[in-house]
Amino acid sequence: MASHLEELCQEKGLRMTEQRRVIARVLSDSDDHPDVETVYQRAAKIDSRIGLATVYRTLRLFEEANILERHDFGDGKARYEETSPKHHDHLIDIKTGEVIEFHEERIEALQREVARQLGYELVDHRLELFGTKIKK
Repeated sequence: MASHLEELCQEKGLRMTEQRRVIARVLSDSDDHPDVETVYQRAAKIDSRIGLATVYRTLRLFEEANILERHDFGDGKARYEETSPKHHDHLIDIKTGEVIEFHEERIEALQREVARQLGYELVDHRLELFGTKIKK
């Protein structure tokens, strides 16, 4: 059975080699925001013929096709996640690297209002919050 990311690739008309299928499955199965090295390690466990260069090329291809988003969460590594039809923002724990996805309509409304006050219609945005967990 094809992963969601594989289906998106097929819809976009991308040629799917077996190595690309493995990388797409690794990304679809990820519940985190893996970096290139992590994607490579996970994919190589499934197919040892997959090289790091193949992972880089495939991630770039998926990103250019708008089926994958690249993020910079301040640790010097590009991190990836499947493009989501539903908008969400990120909170990054700077001590653990944990990335928490959230959606807060009050923040969304405020951003639209700020853009409007400045004479703009908001068409897209990214919000990344960085913090440390409060000790109780």
